[in-house]
Order: sequence, then structure tokens, then C-alpha cells
Amino acid sequence: MYQRWSDLLFLHWRWPAEEIQASLPAGLTVDTHEGVAWMGVVPFWMDAVRPRWLPPVPGLSWFLELNLRTYVFDKNGEPGVWFYSLDCNQRIATAVARRLFGLNYVGARQVGRRPAATRAAEFHSTRRATDGGSHFEWEPTGEAGGAAPGSLAFFLVERYLLFSAHRGRLHRGQVWHPPYAIRSVNVRQAESALWVDQGWTAPNRPADHALASPGVSVSIYPLLKTV
Repeated sequence: MYQRWSDLLFLHWRWPAEEIQASLPAGLTVDTHEGVAWMGVVPFWMDAVRPRWLPPVPGLSWFLELNLRTYVFDKNGEPGVWFYSLDCNQRIATAVARRLFGLNYVGARQVGRRPAATRAAEFHSTRRATDGGSHFEWEPTGEAGGAAPGSLAFFLVERYLLFSAHRGRLHRGQVWHPPYAIRSVNVRQAESALWVDQGWTAPNRPADHALASPGVSVSIYPLLKTV
């Protein structure tokens, strides 16, 4: 598939590695940077999503997404992302991703306003009328540039594998994109019900690390069983 991940906000919290490890399927190990494990919340826009043999389709190929994630490596030492949940406001995309990739996509009502030179970004996501929803407002600041290899920013954003427990087996999916251009960010609001919905205790502090990016164009490859 081809798609673009646009106007991303990366929010990350330091997290006890043993808690993350206990939540992972067999075959995955929590990844750390300088001994610290991380949990991330990432709202963004999905643009021009389509199979490689078809053009984008209005009404289907543009939607919003919000994920709760952590960082892992497999028994071969390959680093990647483990998604606890991926909220999305496109029903067909949600169904396809659950079936083909075994990812925990969840339908949600979502609205957003992209960042611009004179305004902050806004992103709102609610799974049910009874939950508190997730609400974000942020303003990218500073110059955009690539993350330095070995840095914490590089560890958190430059990931090219995703892992999935699909049909009773651990799978890996390869993605490719140019390196992110990342910027510092002023986070005005960051409230999320994702933590409680997935059985975690929500952090009672602002994110320990925050970045924004205008986005990247992405190629998505088929899932393969891990060996």
C-alpha cells in the first residue's frame, strides 16, 4: 500500500519496562533507550491511502488516526513498534486493517484541524458517548530537521517494522519512508482516554517528550511470519 502520515504529534512518557514487558506477546522484548522504556500517544492524519494498483478514493482514502504504542524488538534483535490500539474514523479502513494486519483498530468519532502558520492544530477522538475521549491541541515551533542517529528522538520516531499477533502467530510488517522532519512543539492540551480503555493507568503528568512532524510518504509491505 501507499499512504501519507501527515501532521503528527508524538507524545511520549517514560514507563516501567517490566510493566510493558508483561503486556507483550511471546517473542517480543521491550526496547529501551539508555535503559528507559517509553509509551507513546500519536494523533495524525492519514492521507491518500490506497493499494499500490489503485488511485486514492475520495471519502475512503483520507481519515484520522490515533494510536497508543510502545517500542520492542524481536528475537532476532530487529526493532519495531507494538500497537496497543489504533483509533480511526474510517470504518472500511478499520475493518481491512483488523483483517489483513491483525492490528487492534477501533472505530471512533474523530475531528481535527491541521496546524497552519496562524493557528494551532486540534484533534478530538471519542470511541463511545460514555467515554471521556481524547483531546489534543498543539503548535509546532522551531525549524524542522532530521533526528540524529542514536538520539532519543531517533529511537522514538525512526521505526520501520510493526509487529502484530495475527491469526495466533507473531507477524512483522515492513514500512519504508524517508526520515521524519521533526520540530519542537508547544502542547496546549493533551488529554486521552486511551490509557484506561487499554487497561493502563493514565500518567498524571505532561508528556516527558514531545515532537511534531509535517509527515512522510510511506510504502507498506505485506505481513510476514516471524521466524
